[in-house]
Parts: sequence; structure tokens; C-alpha cells
Amino acid sequence: MTLYEQVTQQELHQWQQKMQKHPSAANRLAKAFQSRINRFIPDKVHQAVTAAIKQMTRAVLYGAGFTTRTPATDASLQTREVAVRERIDFYKKTGATEGALTGAGGFWLALADFPLLLGIKMKMLFEIASLYGYSVDDYRERLFILHIFQLAFSSQERRREVFKQIENWDAQSRYLPEDINQFDWLTFQLEYRDYIDLAKMAQLIPGVGAAVGLVVNYRLINSLGTVAMNAYRMRWLEAKAKEEKLPPPPERKQL
Repeated sequence: MTLYEQVTQQELHQWQQKMQKHPSAANRLAKAFQSRINRFIPDKVHQAVTAAIKQMTRAVLYGAGFTTRTPATDASLQTREVAVRERIDFYKKTGATEGALTGAGGFWLALADFPLLLGIKMKMLFEIASLYGYSVDDYRERLFILHIFQLAFSSQERRREVFKQIENWDAQSRYLPEDINQFDWLTFQLEYRDYIDLAKMAQLIPGVGAAVGLVVNYRLINSLGTVAMNAYRMRWLEAKAKEEKLPPPPERKQL
């Protein structure tokens, strides 16, 4: 194992502990507060967000509208992650610009930020998957992307459940049903909506929408990028550990 991989493994361990923490009192209080806030948000806002998430989730599941590069092969973890960080930085700037523009455009234009930002996030995840060497042509890889999304944008209680689902993913994915429609997109969109509603509602306020959109979008994409890197690091290090445990191939007998 290289020095870079050793440092990465330490960072990964810290992240894994964070994902598995039990919800704190503050987490539960925030969840209850969010539920109360949701009652005051106009129905048309909820409907717009729900519709956008539903359409985007289906697009991801069926691979529609997302083109990506050929999966990277024969590259070290360090080389891959240099490229991954560059793409995350690109999408953070893209999302921040988009948030500022839509936030400055008033209520209706700010509503358009929800589907636009969702598309930016999903496109970034598809690229990250390819940079780590995974082909999103396989629907199981697209399901993994949706699990990453849930890890980044869910309550701590739900996050713990999703983390258990992606542990040892390569082995577990062999038992996934062939019917992709069995994905629980309802829970997915509810958790996402609840997670971002409070932060994004301020984007609808005239005068501060542009600043809020810029900062919030930047942070949301940065958080998603960090989660994605650690999720793929788990698979990378797990695969390498298995390779190192394999016995050497038998020597060929001289004829």
C-alpha cells in the first residue's frame, strides 16, 4: 500500500465513523424543526421540488440524459483523485454561478434552481464514477450513485441505514433484483427535499437570493463530492485488499 493510500485509509475511517453515528439530540431537534417549517412552505414549492426529484431519479435509473466519459483504467488512486477533485471544483463553481443567477431572478426563477442543481449534482456523480473506473452502463452502478446521493442529503438516521447498504457493495450488488423499478424513490425524494428545503428557501427571498444561492449551492456540491470520494474509496481499498490476499498463480511446468 502506497503512502497516499495509507493516508486515504485513515481519512476514510474517520468518515465511516461519522456516517455510523447515532442521531444526536441536535439532529433530532433539527429534524423536528424541519417538519414544522415544511408546513409553512407553499404547496407549489413542494410540488415543484418533488416533481423535479422524481423526474431526475427516473432519468438516472434509466440512464437517460447523462453522458459520461469512458471509465478510467490502469491508474493509481492518487492519479484518479487528482482528476476527481478537479471535477468537483468545476461543478462547485458551476453550481454556485447557477445559484446566484437564479437567486437574483426572483421567485419563479429561483424555483428553477431545484431541477438545475439536481442535474449538476447527478452529472458530477456520473463523472466521478467513471474516474474511479466504474461503468454507469450497469444499472447497479447507477443505484450506487443514488445511494451516494442519499448519504449526502439525508437525516443522520437514514444515513446510517444507507451506509449499511453500501458496505461491501460489490458483493451485495450481485443479489440486487433485475427490476430497477424497485428502487425506493419516494423515500429518496422526501429525504432530499427535507434536507435542502430550509437552506434553499432563503434563496426565494428578494434581495438576498443571489448570495444565498451562490453559497448554498457551493456547499451542497462540495458535501456531495466528499461523500462520493469516500464511498468509492471504500470500494477501491476493499478491491485492493482482496487482490493482495490472492495467492500467486501456479508456476507452469517446463515441458
